[in-house]
Amino acid sequence: MLRCRPWKGNHPSAADERLASARLKARRAVWHSCRVFLATRPHSADPGRSGAPIPGGASHVDHSVTFLATATITGFALATILLLVDQWQRFERLSFRLPGLLIAVAALVGQGALLYQLGFQPNPAALNLSVLNALAAVFGLASAITVVSAFRERLEGIAVVLLPVTAITVFLTVFVPESNVPIRTGEIALDAHILISLSAYALLTLAALQGVMLLIQHQALHGHHPAGWIRRLPPMESVEQLMFRFIVIGFLLLTLALVTGFLFLENIFAQHLVHKTVLSVIAWVVFAVLLAGRHIAGWRGRTAVQWTLAGFILMGLAYFGTKIVLEWILNLG
Repeated sequence: MLRCRPWKGNHPSAADERLASARLKARRAVWHSCRVFLATRPHSADPGRSGAPIPGGASHVDHSVTFLATATITGFALATILLLVDQWQRFERLSFRLPGLLIAVAALVGQGALLYQLGFQPNPAALNLSVLNALAAVFGLASAITVVSAFRERLEGIAVVLLPVTAITVFLTVFVPESNVPIRTGEIALDAHILISLSAYALLTLAALQGVMLLIQHQALHGHHPAGWIRRLPPMESVEQLMFRFIVIGFLLLTLALVTGFLFLENIFAQHLVHKTVLSVIAWVVFAVLLAGRHIAGWRGRTAVQWTLAGFILMGLAYFGTKIVLEWILNLG
């Protein structure tokens, strides 16, 4: 017996219905994605107008910061190598000093741009002066002063120490997580106080490094067996004169920083600032006594270096010591 299949006419099968439903859902999903993309994409006719944040924007910023940090660290490393080769090489006709200094300048520009991205917050205007950001700023300023001065004077011995340390601070600033410590800016007095304080510490850091170099030269001279790189350093008298030059300028800036702090900071003796204030004043007294002893009694050599290092340590405790305790140990910011 012949069986005939029932005639379905125009009625679709279940499989056809599922396929049509899937196609409809796909079209709706594509349309929804297009609407979301157009809503979140910045309007091309109005550059100042933008919608919701575009996914992936933060990662793009992170990649740019990472690239800039890598280039900056590489520049510091290359500049250090060139300056070291210039000091150690025996071919006097071939000098790597100028290329090394120029690469160091480029690396310092990169570090400045990096610190601006990481430390400046536009809305509202604030500076993120955390421990690592402040450390990178101080060593960046010290390196900048050294590199610029090295075009006129023989400061390569300090540069080959400062540039690697500055590179390390850049690495720590970018790749080590740290809490945000914003300080409201926009007031000229407060901005000037911050800049003067950082510059004073940078100059006194250079003075301390000059003092350490002076001690090394003094011990090598008394040992009667100075190493080859010791003989390439500037004369001890020049090192000492440069040390006191840094001390005088740093002392003047420290004085100005204390004066602006007393005048424009309302809570300079608050609980979280009193240690910084007291230690800074003690450091100021130490440097004042050193300069007076230099002028009156002719202090020099080991005595001058000891007073310089004592003042530098007090300055370090005043700023970074208190910040480490407040931000890392007590987590007060």
